[in-house]
Amino acid sequence: MTIIHKLINEFKNANILYKLIYLNVGIFLLYNILSVISSLFILDVGPSLEKLILPSNTSTLIKQPWSIISYMFFHKTFIHLLFNMIWLHFAGKLFLDYFNEKQFFSTYILGGICGGILFILSFNYLPAFEIANQNAKAMGASASVLAIMFAISTHIPNYRIQIPFIGMIKIKYLALSLIILDVISIPKGNAGGHIAHIGGALFGYIYAKQLNKGIDISKNLYQLINIVSLKNIFKKQNKTKKNQTKIDTILEKISKSGYSSLNKQEKEILFNASKENK
Repeated sequence: MTIIHKLINEFKNANILYKLIYLNVGIFLLYNILSVISSLFILDVGPSLEKLILPSNTSTLIKQPWSIISYMFFHKTFIHLLFNMIWLHFAGKLFLDYFNEKQFFSTYILGGICGGILFILSFNYLPAFEIANQNAKAMGASASVLAIMFAISTHIPNYRIQIPFIGMIKIKYLALSLIILDVISIPKGNAGGHIAHIGGALFGYIYAKQLNKGIDISKNLYQLINIVSLKNIFKKQNKTKKNQTKIDTILEKISKSGYSSLNKQEKEILFNASKENK
């Protein structure tokens, strides 16, 4: 088995937390590999890759609407990716102790979307960002991570975690300190990123509050996921039925004319079926 096949199998067998981490890391590696190739062969792939990043300018956004999703998987620097994945792993493992994988995925996606929307609204309607709006862009999983962090800290606010050099601290205080840092950092640079973080955190808080009331506001999203999953199941079932029909026909041929009457393709089908049943 090749390394690529092993990686594919690892991805398929991973839970949703690790799938999202692998996806973020994979896109980061692909971006950097393409950047190296483009520099060696003097190619300009930058404009194509930039279309994965979320622009605040609505005229640009209309031309790349997918960026409201793709931006939350895109990182340019290793440090940005590393810290986001560390926080995602920490908050994600805790989240999955109390909620299911579909809720986790929904929180990641919808939290990222809410962060992106707040970023766009802020840069289009707040006077302080009027000049920057033309070129402002957002990227990274931070808004999605903050959504997961705030969802779980809202659900179990008094859960205690060990912080190096500080000691035990309730998770609600950790989440609160993160958002306070974002708020006070807005005037100091990367305002778009900090605003997107706030949008993700707000979604996570509201999502958990509604869940505590028995209302899942992400229900429509993971109902869509269910439909897609069922389609995949039906495809597999249809494929299995077709294979079984072929095998039945081959077995009937053997009973009438013997194994030697089979052609090469029929023998391969029978051989593969025997391997799958072991």
